[in-house]
Amino acid sequence: MDLPAYVERLRGGAPPNFPTDANSLQFAQELDSQDSLRHLRDEFILPTKGSLKKRALDGTIPGDASSGTNGVDVDQGIYFVGNSLGAQPKAVRRHVDAQLETWASVGVNGHFVDMGESPLVQWQDMAEDCANRSADIVGASPGEIVYMGTLTANLHMMMASFYRPDAARHKVILEWKPFPSDHYAIESQIAWHGRDPAQSMVKIEPDADLLIPTDKVLATIDEHADSTALILLPGIQYYSGQLFDMARITAHARERGIVVGWDLAHAAGNVELKLHDWGVDFACWCTYKYINAGPGATGGVFVHERHGRVDFAESPAYRPRLSGWYGGDKRVRFNMSNTFVPTAGAAGYQVSNPSALDLASVAAALSVFNKTTMRNLRSKALVLTAYAEHLLDQINAESGAAEPFFKIITPRDPAQRGTQLSLLLREGLLDGIARALEENGVMCDKRKPDVLRVAPVPLYSRFEDVWRFMQILRGALGL
Repeated sequence: MDLPAYVERLRGGAPPNFPTDANSLQFAQELDSQDSLRHLRDEFILPTKGSLKKRALDGTIPGDASSGTNGVDVDQGIYFVGNSLGAQPKAVRRHVDAQLETWASVGVNGHFVDMGESPLVQWQDMAEDCANRSADIVGASPGEIVYMGTLTANLHMMMASFYRPDAARHKVILEWKPFPSDHYAIESQIAWHGRDPAQSMVKIEPDADLLIPTDKVLATIDEHADSTALILLPGIQYYSGQLFDMARITAHARERGIVVGWDLAHAAGNVELKLHDWGVDFACWCTYKYINAGPGATGGVFVHERHGRVDFAESPAYRPRLSGWYGGDKRVRFNMSNTFVPTAGAAGYQVSNPSALDLASVAAALSVFNKTTMRNLRSKALVLTAYAEHLLDQINAESGAAEPFFKIITPRDPAQRGTQLSLLLREGLLDGIARALEENGVMCDKRKPDVLRVAPVPLYSRFEDVWRFMQILRGALGL
């Protein structure tokens, strides 16, 4: 069976049925040879076993010809930690250099001048350019997308507009173990409105397998429908890797008059999204994980078009939000008037002048996505993750141990997960495995006390990387 056939089976809900020789380098390399996206790996700089040991800057870049390796990474590492920080696109250096040259050459005029031979637009249009590049990534029109701030700050900005508690509706539905920053943001928003978080936070607990079934989410919505103002869930739960049924949950909540927001930190650039069609009210995401824009890079925000309308009949009428200069209509922005005239769409939720340096990195990262589609990336990811799951199951099956080395706590259904597989390790194994992975140039994320998160990202990961990772893991387990 070839790679497209595996994609078709997995998209159709059927198991991949890998052959008996799947656990071989030859099989992995054969899948790589059929991968129509394999050229995208060349768009990235991946750490090597040598560079991972670097503790001082020496002017070299992994894989660069000037490093003495003639551009060939003879000791290239395995980068399975894109769910924490994505690998660096080669385009970033060119985009950042272009921003610096523009600043040095024309100074403040960089806000208004499109420089020839530059990959960037004028500074005041950079956020809009990034929005245009992101329509396929989140399934929205460019006017529903804005790049500004960072993830938690953007969640606060959105809740300032969309969480409007009153005597009847004041609760926020969230999940039991959100990323801590999300918990802090929700809790503090409730307290900011003078309410008791203990009374207004509704936490959905998982089942014994650490997963939250969609039916449980819907039942929670029904139970608290009359008193809930907002539901804010992650598109993908960072710990378990569970992909929520965003379409069904959004429709169910909105039918009951509840505002729906999503934290897409682990979903944007990872799975196919249709935020506009699903009717999501708002969503926020970071760009440093699967989108690969760099640590702390500018975040993204979606606001459905129904919330971005501006009525100019008399004085501007629009949805209340925390307003700032860059949310104002560009046509009158530099009139320096104290009358706020918001930009229509998501851009009207901006506050401050965004960092051109940060947006240069975001634009560079998005330029790689613009060489393919989210459907194609998702297709490869389905097979890549299923292949990793298959080899992990073999390790447990062949161990002969009374207790398995690990349990995969990420859903087995490919439709309920992204590229991440979370392994709940047998107690006491994590530190030894982490040392073995580090010694062999493997980067993946560990969450103490016992979870290893493995994320083969389709933009730059190969099937061969998955196979090699498993051999290192086997060695760490003494197999």
